[in-house]
Amino acid sequence: MIFPASGVETYIWLPPLVSFVVSFFTSMAGVSGAFVLLPFQMSVLGFVSPAVSPTNLVYNIVSIPSGVYRYVKEGRMVWPLTWVVVLGTLPGVVIGGFVRLNWLPDPKPFKAFVGCVLLYIGLRLVMDVVKVRWAAKSKAAAAPKPANNAGEFRVKILEFSLRRLTYRFQETDYTCGTLSIFIMSCIVGVVGGVYGIGGGAIIAPFFVAIYGLPVHTVAGAALMGTFITSVAGVAFYQIIAPFYGTMVVAPDWLLGALFGVGGLCGMYLGARCQRFVPANYIKVMLSAILLWVAGRYILNFILS
Repeated sequence: MIFPASGVETYIWLPPLVSFVVSFFTSMAGVSGAFVLLPFQMSVLGFVSPAVSPTNLVYNIVSIPSGVYRYVKEGRMVWPLTWVVVLGTLPGVVIGGFVRLNWLPDPKPFKAFVGCVLLYIGLRLVMDVVKVRWAAKSKAAAAPKPANNAGEFRVKILEFSLRRLTYRFQETDYTCGTLSIFIMSCIVGVVGGVYGIGGGAIIAPFFVAIYGLPVHTVAGAALMGTFITSVAGVAFYQIIAPFYGTMVVAPDWLLGALFGVGGLCGMYLGARCQRFVPANYIKVMLSAILLWVAGRYILNFILS
């Protein structure tokens, strides 16, 4: 099948199959999987125009609601954290879109940029895994067990103000600075806007590695933030497309929707199974994928 908007030619079943497999695993960490699908579209499908970024965001819009639904239903959505992330990343996504179109339209430097972003995320995850293993004083600290009581896996908000956010999860209180999360979200929004991932793949590891928040609670907030910023990102690219003449800027809606259908199913199952998977297993899996893709892109840029 040929997709006229992007010029991609592939089997109609391949995009949903790939996105299903990717999203099943990545959604457990609060990541939509768009950071993996972007290299797949560029390297395997040959989709290298700037339109690949908003097409990736279309995938987020279609696929994320099912994962968010599961986290909300299970009481693991930290809503205050979600809204702070959204308010910070929204303006950053627009800025990132301008950067992508005006300074990174050529696929060669863009792939190098993608590689650097993925390398940083991967290294942060590796550092967090090592830190947790060294600091663990009990088996539960390194690999939390599934809770028999559903209430143990629900989040309770204790405080939310302009200064801090505090919530309780599995009888432990977690605190983070509201303003610092907002500032970090703005920066992440710019990078996410350039990359076409909405920022969730970047901010979720930050929550875990820097703020020490449990991955089982940040996943829902990261996905919800990614969904809302993806809507804004797609709207930006669609509106601005007529101003860039022959350059392909608008998303390929059909291709993005096919990826989204597979992701819709994968995220629902991933969110449903997440509570039974130890956090460190999720981090190791993500870091391995990230470092492999990053190494490949950076090496190709250096050698070319």
